[in-house]
Amino acid sequence: MREYDLLVVGSANADLVTAVARRPGPGETVLGSDLAVHPGGKGANQAVAAARLGARTALLARVGDDAYGRLLLDSQESAGVDTAGVLVGGAPTGVALITVDPSGDNSIVVAPGANARLTPDDVRAAGELFAAAPVVSVQLEIPLETVAEVARALAPGARLVLNPSPPAPLPPEVLEACDPLIVNEHEARVVLQGAGADVPDAPEDWARHLLGLGPRSVVVTLGAEGALVATAEGTERVPSVKVDAVDTTGAGDAFTAALAWRLGAGEDLATAARFAARVGALAVTRAGAQVSYPTGAEVAALGEEGAAR
Repeated sequence: MREYDLLVVGSANADLVTAVARRPGPGETVLGSDLAVHPGGKGANQAVAAARLGARTALLARVGDDAYGRLLLDSQESAGVDTAGVLVGGAPTGVALITVDPSGDNSIVVAPGANARLTPDDVRAAGELFAAAPVVSVQLEIPLETVAEVARALAPGARLVLNPSPPAPLPPEVLEACDPLIVNEHEARVVLQGAGADVPDAPEDWARHLLGLGPRSVVVTLGAEGALVATAEGTERVPSVKVDAVDTTGAGDAFTAALAWRLGAGEDLATAARFAARVGALAVTRAGAQVSYPTGAEVAALGEEGAAR
């Protein structure tokens, strides 16, 4: 029996968040709300989201030896994440500067800090973590060479889930290891263009073209329109869950973590995506990233409400 349900390899940032009436234009200054500091980063977010759902989760990441690093470690441990793989030092903790507009949409600028110092050697040194996990989730807020090493480090039979955010062209060895590759519209276009492929108009066509690059499966997230899952057998739409959005920060990370966990539990891609859609929907109803993530009981209650309608 595996020791973990999910290993997350990725970034850990302090999120510095302010609400604005509108985003500034070039050369413009706007006033925001009081600054709020939250633990974040796509890797750390996914680890907390999975652990709050009930997954046995480990995180491989790097933080600075500073107050933000301690904030991130405390958040992981309080959620029940195994932090034995979190390395400390080498650079200040990464920081994300986030503005949130009245609709709940956000804009983010990331200063990578210690995330940029998570190296392939760190991955190779974490062999015990990889051997203990049936699913590994990774993103692109760490160096691409480190992501490539993650693909090589998978245990026999383990599954790689990749959200290429922030998007960048991906080498074939990474694309071929993805099961699934999870992208939104912008990420899909960047990955396709980086591979020299045409960018079609319809999400079903994006998915088919992405599959042609090597991934074993693809998930395209479509915001309010839900998601699209695709395998060699075909495509299927997964509907969204209607909620009143407060803040979309970290919702994609919650979706990815939930999907990765349920795939490791043996669910098929469409079933796992439907569960992940409920998790992502609940996450946007609260401000912040990690503090917004639901428990397994809250997700179950949302499912029961939908079934009763």
